[in-house]
Amino acid sequence: MTKTARAHTNIALIKYWGKKDAALRIPLMSSLSMTLDAFYTDTTIEKATGSSDFYLNGKKQTPANSKRVFAYIKKLQQRFDLKEENLVVKSTNHVPTSAGLASSSSAFAALAAAFCAFYNINADKTQLSRLARIGSGSASRSIFGGFSIWQKGDSDETSYAYVLDEHPQMDLHLLAIELDTKQKKISSTRGMKDAQSSPFFKPWIARNESELKQMIAAIKNDDFTALGKLAELNANEMHAINLTAQPEFTYFEPDTIRAIKLIETLRDKGIECYYTIDAGPNIKVLCQLRNIKEIIENFESEFNNVKIVSASFGPGVTYSD
Repeated sequence: MTKTARAHTNIALIKYWGKKDAALRIPLMSSLSMTLDAFYTDTTIEKATGSSDFYLNGKKQTPANSKRVFAYIKKLQQRFDLKEENLVVKSTNHVPTSAGLASSSSAFAALAAAFCAFYNINADKTQLSRLARIGSGSASRSIFGGFSIWQKGDSDETSYAYVLDEHPQMDLHLLAIELDTKQKKISSTRGMKDAQSSPFFKPWIARNESELKQMIAAIKNDDFTALGKLAELNANEMHAINLTAQPEFTYFEPDTIRAIKLIETLRDKGIECYYTIDAGPNIKVLCQLRNIKEIIENFESEFNNVKIVSASFGPGVTYSD
């Protein structure tokens, strides 16, 4: 009997942007995220009768597009001393791919969980987080719901995520504002590498522990304002690193700047909201329930045919037959 694993994507409020060990995806800094209910990946693994195949959203993928998936599976087979065999992987991805919404976080968390289910590996969530991390760093956090922290560690054993609050009661919502659906020109992997040429990269890393402690305090104190301000600052620090890399680069598009200005205008009007931006042009708005409707109306008025998805806290990995 096969099992389908579901993992939800997460958005980092304290960002991870840089690897200490690229092969094991061990980061240079710790990070903290919010798992989202609106975006998720369902993945099933089955024994193949012929060649290994990867289906994404019902469509068979080319060998080139399947390479990362099966390279990851091969690593896990070797890790558990399993026979390398042909498999069929079927994933349904309810996250816009390669547009800055961390689709890889749910994809590889679901794949790690599906792998363990297929091979009857009794992995606890710490082990699952470590396995997911090998596929995509941010996937280590999607094993958990609510707020989670990925401690950077310094080895495969010590670099994993853990839950901070699985069922938060904070009035915190996220609006995913999809401004640009094109695949980004610079991958996250390349961006992380190039960003380290910035003269401000090391000073930013030096701030990581302090900002992480501040964010934990904001969450424990149920302080939406402190959380929003710090998340916005941390995102701007990351993108400032990109802009000061040698050569410089940015994920921002003209509409990204327009969206930032709109959020600032809303705040000036007394509508409290903050933004965070990952490796892509799209804005994520952090807000409270009472302001969602007005924020959406303002974005729909400012941008033609903008797609907005409202999200709140999502669960950790789940399974279904």
